[in-house]
Amino acid sequence: MVAGLLERSLPLVWVSGEISNMTRAASGHWYFTLKDRSAQIRAVMFRGRAQYTGFVPREGDQVEVRALAGLYEPRGDFQLNVDTMRRAGAGDLYQRFLKLKAQLDGEGLFDPSRKRPLPRHPARIGVITSLQAAALQDVLTTLARRVPHIPVVIYPSPVQGSEAPAALIAALMRAGERHECDLLLLVRGGGSIEDLWAFNDERLARAIAASPIPVLTGVGHETDFTIADFVADVRAPTPTAAAEQAAIDRQTLVAEWVERVWALDRNMQRLLDRADQRLDWAVRLLRPPSAQWRERAHQLEQFAARLRSAKRARLERTRLGLIRAESRLRPPRIDASARLLEGLTRRLATALSRRLAAQDARTLRLTGALELVSPLAVLERGYAIVRDQAGQLRRDATGLKPGDGLRIQLAQDAIDARVERIAPEPRDP
Repeated sequence: MVAGLLERSLPLVWVSGEISNMTRAASGHWYFTLKDRSAQIRAVMFRGRAQYTGFVPREGDQVEVRALAGLYEPRGDFQLNVDTMRRAGAGDLYQRFLKLKAQLDGEGLFDPSRKRPLPRHPARIGVITSLQAAALQDVLTTLARRVPHIPVVIYPSPVQGSEAPAALIAALMRAGERHECDLLLLVRGGGSIEDLWAFNDERLARAIAASPIPVLTGVGHETDFTIADFVADVRAPTPTAAAEQAAIDRQTLVAEWVERVWALDRNMQRLLDRADQRLDWAVRLLRPPSAQWRERAHQLEQFAARLRSAKRARLERTRLGLIRAESRLRPPRIDASARLLEGLTRRLATALSRRLAAQDARTLRLTGALELVSPLAVLERGYAIVRDQAGQLRRDATGLKPGDGLRIQLAQDAIDARVERIAPEPRDP
């Protein structure tokens, strides 16, 4: 009855006090006493809720718990069943954090459009953190492993305490004035909200937004968020992750360079091949007329040779046919067969002569036709090809004047001449 009365009468309440008699059971439950100057009360926080606390309380810690009052019946003890625990003052700090976050968000400091992309290949990286911080060693180790060719400049500053915000702002301004880095890493290891409070300073947030150099933050653990993370150009979950995002790994970069070199080589080879093809085509188009005439004459010779070869092949086939026909003649009809053979031979000879005569006549006609269209034949008849100094064919004297040079192509030779006089010659109507 007492237990039910307590649970129904007292809602969830926040209680502030100092932890003492802290016991962490093997089951994962926490048993402790919460006290202040004038009172104390037993408390228990079961494993299912304790695992989400985010820190392990110790003797003497000042905490705030949200709990339900009740009675532990086996011992008759009045106790608090704790639902949530946080460090003392964390609630106020968190409310201040939310208020400042809403204010700066309303001013547009968190707007993605104002954030700058990180340089893909920074020439120098700056690190703003404490010289004694473990985060600095993590960052330097990661950078040395991934990008040992990139120099690192350290801007030392305390990262915790009341003087930390002003020191961090001074480091940011010093890096901006010197402008020796392409990227700034603002890093710190994990801790409570009080430990990270320097990165929730409004002045620091505005200094990050005004930095002429892109800022990459890596503050706390993956679940920790600060105002500096929201206003920075890029936020990394941890200092090590920030170092990994700062620059492309050297092996990846080398692989990209090798691939680009291969691509350039392939493209260059492709361009050279196309240029060679265009050059070959241009050379064929720019052949002199004499080479084209020689080629036509060579083709004519090939045609004539093919005709002669075809005639010889036809004669050979005819001869073989005669031999086969002769072998099939039967002995009992020698006389008749001889007469028949003689007649067939005469007919065949006559037909063959006529066929050969027709082939010869056709060959002569084709040869004559080819000669008629041959430029060499035109030149053989006494004509000439006249070109001016620019190599252009001349069909009349338009544009020529005394003293201009001419090149006259004859059937066998070429003559270089000079214009002495231009006399118009009327055409025969």
